[in-house]
Amino acid sequence: MNQSSQLNQQELQVEVARLTEELKMRDQLVQQLSQELFRLVKGEGDSALPNPEISERSQAQVKALRDQLQEVEQQVKFYQEQIAERDIEVYQLEQSVGELTERSRMLEQVVQELPGVYRQKFTQRLEVVMERIDQLQVENRQLHAELQSVSYRLAQKSRRPSGLDLPSFSSGMPGSSEFPALKNA
Repeated sequence: MNQSSQLNQQELQVEVARLTEELKMRDQLVQQLSQELFRLVKGEGDSALPNPEISERSQAQVKALRDQLQEVEQQVKFYQEQIAERDIEVYQLEQSVGELTERSRMLEQVVQELPGVYRQKFTQRLEVVMERIDQLQVENRQLHAELQSVSYRLAQKSRRPSGLDLPSFSSGMPGSSEFPALKNA
């Protein structure tokens, strides 16, 4: 999980906590207003002789309390909608974090497997290259042997002027007639 999503999630949690606290405070205020309204309405029914000044003042207070109650109800509805939106956003962020965590795990596994995969592929390619090198060396030896053979034959041909290599006898040496000497043997 990256730092930005953690920060956003923390901000959302703080905002949700603040809105929840404000909603509790509003609920308490609504409860108090309801109790006060009930007390005023019940108090009017108990008095046998209604005092016009108290009655008008009570009606004004009741009207003001009703207005406040409507205002608080609208605010409560607004905050409930915001909380619902934030809950959806938090849920989506949690899903996104889960998906990213899973993807991160998969990528870590791939990274851990890469050296072995590369080693195996390199070994396979190296085997092909080594086989080719062996073939080329065998072919090179054969060609070298053929070259030596051809060179030897060419050297032999260049030594023979007439094409026949007959032994030559030296005329001035005693006993040379008994052992023929091979020329360029």
